[in-house]
Amino acid sequence: MPAPVGDLLWGPSGRRRGHARLTLLALAVYLLFSAVCWLEVHLGMMQAAPAAWLCATSLAGISVFYGLVRSGLSERLSSDPSLTMPQSVFGIAITAWGYAINPQLRGAVMAIMLLNLVWGMFVMSPREARLLGAQALALLGGVMLWKSRTDPAQFPPHVEAIQFLFCVILMTAMSALAVSMGRLRAKLRQRQAELQAALAKIHHLATRDDLTGLVNRRHLTELLDAERGRQKHHGQPLSLVLMDLDHFKPINDEHGHAAGDRVLKIFADAAQAALRDTDVLGRWGGEEFLLMLPSTPQAQALQCVDRLRAGLAAAPFDEVVPGLRLTFSAGLSTCGDGEALQAAIERADKAMYRAKLRGRDGTVVG
Repeated sequence: MPAPVGDLLWGPSGRRRGHARLTLLALAVYLLFSAVCWLEVHLGMMQAAPAAWLCATSLAGISVFYGLVRSGLSERLSSDPSLTMPQSVFGIAITAWGYAINPQLRGAVMAIMLLNLVWGMFVMSPREARLLGAQALALLGGVMLWKSRTDPAQFPPHVEAIQFLFCVILMTAMSALAVSMGRLRAKLRQRQAELQAALAKIHHLATRDDLTGLVNRRHLTELLDAERGRQKHHGQPLSLVLMDLDHFKPINDEHGHAAGDRVLKIFADAAQAALRDTDVLGRWGGEEFLLMLPSTPQAQALQCVDRLRAGLAAAPFDEVVPGLRLTFSAGLSTCGDGEALQAAIERADKAMYRAKLRGRDGTVVG
C-alpha cells in the first residue's frame, strides 16, 4: 500500500499506528461477516430486517472504535489505547445477537464467539481474560435459554443444552489459554525490565568512576571525540580544563585513604553543583580531573573555573579533616581549528604544571 494511503488509514508511526491497523482489520472482518449475512438473506436462511439491523449496528460500532483509535482519543479515554477489552465485549454482544437471529447456522456463530477471545489474547491481563470468558459464556447461555423457551421449534431445548455444554468446554479452554498468555506476557515484561536495569547498571559501571560518580576517563574520551566533531561542524569553541588537587597526598598519608576518598567525593559533588548542565567533569586519574566546556571561549572558560573555585570554598571539607581548605591548580586550553584533541589536552596538562610551579591554587592558560 502506498505510504500516503497507509498514513491516512493508520496514522503516524508508533503504537497508535499498530492499534489502528488492528482495529481496521477488525472492521474488515465485520464487513466480511456482513456480506455472509446478506448471502444468507439471499438464500432465505435469515430475515432481511434483523440482518440489516445486525450489520448496521456492528459496522457502526467498529467504525466508532476505529475513529477513537485512529484519532488518538482512545489514549485519553483509556489506559489501553487499543480499546481491546471494549471491542471484545462489543464483539461478544454482536455475536450473541447473531446467534439469536441465525438458527440454521448458529453453530458457526459459536466459532465467531471464540474469535472474540482470541482477538484479545495477546493484550489482555489474566483477570481480563477470565472476565471476558465469563461474559461470553453468560451472554451466549442467556440467549440460548431465551430462544429455547420463546422459539423451541428452531431452538430445541435439548439441542441448546448440548450446544451450551460445548460452549462451556470451549470457552473455558480458550479462557485458560488466554490467562496463560497473559501470565507469560507479564513474565516477559518483568524480565525485560530486569534486563534494562542490568544494562543500565552495566553502562553506569562502564562509564562512571566508582568513587566520585563522575564519568571515567574512557567515557570522557568518547565524549570529547564526539564534542570535537560537533565543534568542527558548527564552528563552536571547545575549552578544556585539567585540574589537580593541591596537597592531596598529605591528606591520604596523614588521615588515611578513607578520608582522601571522602574528600574526592565532596570535591566532585561541589564541582558538579557549580557547573552548567552542558559542562562535563570527569576523573582523569588519581586526584586529576578534566573539565570539558562545550561552546565556551577562553574568557568564559576562565569564569567557569572561578565559579568552581567559589563553590569549593563553601564545600564541607572540614567534616573530613578539621580546618581543611581544598584548592586546585588548573591548566586551560581552547581547541584551535585543525588542532588534534590530544594536543589540546597536552597543552592544558603543561599549563596545569606551570600553575603548580607558580604556587598552586591558580589557573594558567596554555
